[in-house]
Amino acid sequence: ARFVGGCYSSDMKEARDELVRINDRGEAHAIGPVASQRLRARVGAYRMLPAPGHVVFMRYTGEDGRRDDEDGAIVLLSGEITAPGSMCDIFALLGQSSWRGELVVLSDDVTRSIFFEQGRVLGVQTDQADEKLGRVLYRYGVLTEEQLAQIAGATDKGDRFGKRAVDMGLLKQEQVYDGLRRQTEEVVFSTLTIGDGTFFFLNGFNDERLVWRHVASANALLMDAVTRMDEVRYFREKIPSSDFVPQRTTNSAELPEDTQVTYEKIDGSRSVEELGRATGRGEFSTTKDVYTLLQSKHIALNPPRISGGLPAIAQVSNEALRIIHRTVDDQGKGEMLRSNLASFAAGAGVYDILLRGAGPDEKGALTVDRVVENTGLVARESEAESTLKQMLGEYVSFALFSAGAALGEQAEAQLSKDLGPLLAQLQSHAK
Repeated sequence: ARFVGGCYSSDMKEARDELVRINDRGEAHAIGPVASQRLRARVGAYRMLPAPGHVVFMRYTGEDGRRDDEDGAIVLLSGEITAPGSMCDIFALLGQSSWRGELVVLSDDVTRSIFFEQGRVLGVQTDQADEKLGRVLYRYGVLTEEQLAQIAGATDKGDRFGKRAVDMGLLKQEQVYDGLRRQTEEVVFSTLTIGDGTFFFLNGFNDERLVWRHVASANALLMDAVTRMDEVRYFREKIPSSDFVPQRTTNSAELPEDTQVTYEKIDGSRSVEELGRATGRGEFSTTKDVYTLLQSKHIALNPPRISGGLPAIAQVSNEALRIIHRTVDDQGKGEMLRSNLASFAAGAGVYDILLRGAGPDEKGALTVDRVVENTGLVARESEAESTLKQMLGEYVSFALFSAGAALGEQAEAQLSKDLGPLLAQLQSHAK
């Protein structure tokens, strides 16, 4: 998974998409489109099992109402995930048990499976694209983008990516094995950092589900993941995302221990993510090196470069504006925010030109095409990107300030932290 530090929770509208209403006749009706979609995918007869008053627990049995082997695995554990790290206790329990089964974790339409046996993890599955074996090998610099596409194009449905890569001569068996180890670590780490979702531990599994059998200690994986979670929070204070670009300084002092490989690849243009590929160390270890080099003042950190020109800059600002407006709207203070922003745009120099005919819409976003067109009226072509970054950065910063006035200092601090990576992209890049 991409090495990121934080997530946004679902808003109220998205939560209502999952609602089902049960009336006084015991009839269930989907209210939201997501709920309707999920119910349609589960046509059949289900047994409603005893549960606490605020929970409905049903499992498929068919018309006979009995659990048969073909009806699906027995659920040994299940529950809700409400905060990052809350899965650590479940993982620890499974690591200490003798159970054999599949831990299925669902969040944001992503499904991850971790297969346990006798306190060991035998393998993982994921439908998150960045956690697929090929993408993991790419992020560690083992495969290029071209090789990744070449293998994918030659892989038939049902083929194993690693086997195909070995058959094509692009990977060695030991590289595939090491990639599977890293993939297991990534999926486990992503699973433990989920802040909103559900989990199910299903009794047993078919060995054919394991594409490769890669045995690892569950407790060792847990300890590594917990350590990494702590370090992620620590590093993110200085390095908000892996899109930031390290740049060498004139400091000629001796380099900190074990940072030489990363330092040699720093050229002022590669992001932390790109350095992870260039060194073969991956994003997390590279981030750790970059943090150490920042502390020793051997490097400085530049904000992310936005590829895509003026439209991309406007899109970044819109993403931040939507989050700010959604947060303030949830507290019933949206009218105040919109009024303050309208006054700012009308009274702050050339903003009336930049934003002319560009909205904002009801979610606070600006019309990208119109902003791009208006930029030509307020800046020379050679200065268009830097000018638009500065102006939209100030506009978003004022929106954040106004939101803080409406919500209070604590809420403003949290919102500012959440928006850190987006705000950084609207900063001017050092020369």
